[in-house]
Amino acid sequence: THTHTHTASSKHHHQEQQINMSELPDCFYPSHPILICPNSPTPNHSLYLSNLDDQKFLRFSIKYLYIFKKSISIDTLKCSLSRVLVDYYPLAGRLRTSPEHDQKLEVDCNGEGAVFAEAFMDFTADEFLEFSRKPNKSLRKLLYRPVEAHSFLDIPPLLVQVTNLSCGGMILCTAINHCLCDGIGTSEFLHAWAHFTTNPTTTDLPITPFHSRHVLKPRNPPPVSFSHPGFTKTTPKDHSQMDLDLNQYLQSQPLVPTSLTFTPSHILHLKRQCVPSLKCTTFEVLASHTWRSWVKSLDLPHALNVKLLFSVNIRERLQPKIPQGYYGNGFVLGCAVATVKELVNANLRQGVKLVQHAKSSLTDDYVKSIIDLLKDKTVKTDLSTSLVISQWSKLGLENLDFGEGKPLHMGPLTSDVYCLFLPVMDDFDAVRVLVSVPESVADKFEYYMKDFSNSEDNGDANGHCGEENGLICE
Repeated sequence: THTHTHTASSKHHHQEQQINMSELPDCFYPSHPILICPNSPTPNHSLYLSNLDDQKFLRFSIKYLYIFKKSISIDTLKCSLSRVLVDYYPLAGRLRTSPEHDQKLEVDCNGEGAVFAEAFMDFTADEFLEFSRKPNKSLRKLLYRPVEAHSFLDIPPLLVQVTNLSCGGMILCTAINHCLCDGIGTSEFLHAWAHFTTNPTTTDLPITPFHSRHVLKPRNPPPVSFSHPGFTKTTPKDHSQMDLDLNQYLQSQPLVPTSLTFTPSHILHLKRQCVPSLKCTTFEVLASHTWRSWVKSLDLPHALNVKLLFSVNIRERLQPKIPQGYYGNGFVLGCAVATVKELVNANLRQGVKLVQHAKSSLTDDYVKSIIDLLKDKTVKTDLSTSLVISQWSKLGLENLDFGEGKPLHMGPLTSDVYCLFLPVMDDFDAVRVLVSVPESVADKFEYYMKDFSNSEDNGDANGHCGEENGLICE
């Protein structure tokens, strides 16, 4: 697997290259994966999925990878999983097409169970931490894939693989269907599983899951009352329009993962370019900086409209508020739009303003209008010239504890063209930015990401501060 690495020490670089060039050893499976069912009877019915849940854009599984220093007994994990599936019983069901509409999905809550695979790998946690500094395609072997699953609907909503390591540590990989849960939902589910693992006799969860998706039903008739630049309608292509589908181009290129860790001092450095005239959050300033760096590195036509799409939690934005414990998709994508020229020539502050405007426009009415809009199944998220950012930091995912301490590492199983803002172990205020970019522009992208100068003063990106500013580029 080609990986993109920069390190200060050449000796360290050589060791890392050796590990990076290699594949992970194979997993040994002592037995066939099994289905874990809820340990007591659960409701048997169809669960309606909202228009936010079953978007085409979300028809995949969210795949997490955790490394723990000390393993938990497999039987304990199976037992607590069967217990938590009583509370989260739709995750033990199966997705299917709705009888009302062939483009709509629902969950058959039939208690069939979650897939649980047990494996062993002759590798240590320390070796793994070194190896996983960069996403590597061979990490995929840490998550069992059902052989009989030929389509998205065939894959059970929850898959788990626990891989014990030769040092006594363990790797936990989970695949949770995005149509059933968003990031907040997956975090609540995993913490509930950990809660029953560490408190086997308890009957209560800190947060009770709320199953019904009817709180996000479209209005009848659906009065779409706003324009929604984050979406497009699938119509036969008009070839007179010379549309540049950037997303298609990116997917066709050899991609390499880039991973950059921003410490609180780096983030402060970026924020200082916005104050005193503009107060902003870490997410706003880092999203704007990443978007601008990405656009600059791709060398796009100046007149092209580019978009930044980013997930925004709507649980508190709707009236009435979505009930606590709602683990379905309670987010929409904020959409910032600018031409390449506007974005590249302006300063960071202008980009931040665009992100803030996109966030503040997501009012109760606007979000309800999106839900109404999505009733039309020819409407889809406009990925054609968009960078998509999903925030995994600040969800508590890195605090998961099954009784032997918090993880040594938490991250995705793979990297792709969607950009992830990831938590950094032991530094709540740091953010790791992970995104795959075309191999041909990876150096340029990292250069712009590490350029903390204010382009307003310095012209375009000539204040490069690579290792001297301490930015950790893996």
